Amino acid sequence: MRRVFCQNCNLVKQEKLSFLADNPFYTKRFAWYVGRRCRASTIKDIAKELQLDWHRVKEMEKQYMKEQLRRSGTPAPEVIGVDEVSIRKGHSYRIVVSDLLRRRPIWFGGEDRSEESMDLFYQELGTKKTKIIRLAVMDMWKAFRNSANTHAPQAAILFDKFHVMSHLGKALDEVRKSEYKRLTGRNRTYIKGQKYTLLSNKENLTLDGKRSLKKLLKANQRLNKAYLLKESFDQLWTYDSEIWARKFFDNWKDSLKWQRLPSFEKFARMIEKHWDGIVSYCKPENKVPLGFVEGFNNKIRVLQRRAYGLRDGEYLRLKILTCMLPEI
Repeated sequence: MRRVFCQNCNLVKQEKLSFLADNPFYTKRFAWYVGRRCRASTIKDIAKELQLDWHRVKEMEKQYMKEQLRRSGTPAPEVIGVDEVSIRKGHSYRIVVSDLLRRRPIWFGGEDRSEESMDLFYQELGTKKTKIIRLAVMDMWKAFRNSANTHAPQAAILFDKFHVMSHLGKALDEVRKSEYKRLTGRNRTYIKGQKYTLLSNKENLTLDGKRSLKKLLKANQRLNKAYLLKESFDQLWTYDSEIWARKFFDNWKDSLKWQRLPSFEKFARMIEKHWDGIVSYCKPENKVPLGFVEGFNNKIRVLQRRAYGLRDGEYLRLKILTCMLPEI
C-alpha cells in the first residue's frame, strides 16, 4: 500500500483500497469467510484451524457482523417482541427487542430490565418510527408495559402466551410439591422424579413417559385435577371473540372452587389482573408468530454456552443482532 504526502494538510496518509478489511493484512473476502465460519464455530476453533491470532479472528468476525447489520437496513417495525436476557449470574439483564413480522432482533441494550432501560429503545428508534408500532408483545413485567404506554400509546399490548403458560406450569409444579410432602410410602413413589413428565406437552413424551404420566394421574386425584385444568386452559388461545374467551375463563375459574388448589387460584387472580393484555390475542390482527421469541431465546443461550460466557458487551450485541440475518 502506498503512502502519500498531502500538500493541503502537510500529513503523510496511507492509500485506502476498497477490497481490504479493517486490518490491512487481510482482504474483505477473507474476513467474510472467517465471519461465516464463526457463525457455527467458536473463535478459538477457527483461530486454531486457520493458524491466526484469536484477537484477529474476533475483530474480523466483528467487521463481518457490522457489515451484515449495514446491509439489513434501519428497522421500522410494526410488531415488536420485548424480552430480557440474563447475561450472567446475579440478576444481570439486558433487553432484546425483535421485529416479529420480519423475525429478527433489532435492538439489544439497557443496563437492566427497568423502565429507563426500555425507554432507550424508543429513543433510539425515534418518534416517527415509534408511531408505526401497532402491537407490542411482552411478558407481564410492569416496566416494559409502562414504557410502551408512554412512548407508543397507539400500540396494543399483548402478553406472550408462552410466559403465561409458564406461570401455569409453575402452579402445577406447586401442586406436585405439596402432594409429595403430604403423602408417604408407596403413594409418594408415583410422584418422585416425575416433574418433567408432568410439565411437558403430552405430544412430546416418549411411550414410557406417557405410561408414567397415566400411572401418576391415576394414583393421585388432586394432581389429576390440576393437570386437566392446565391442559384445558390452552383452549383460551383458540378464541377469535373476546366475549367467548371471557366466558371460557370465567367457567375455568369457577371450576377451581372446592378443589383446594391455592397455586391455581393465585394464577387465576394474575390472569384477571392482566386480562386486557391476554385477551388481545383473540383479535385476528394480533395472532402473530410468538414461537419465534422462544426459539430466539434458545439461540441466545446456545451462543452463551458456546462462548462459555461473553464478556465483551459489543461483541455480544453484534452476535445477538445478526444471529437471524442471512450470510454474506
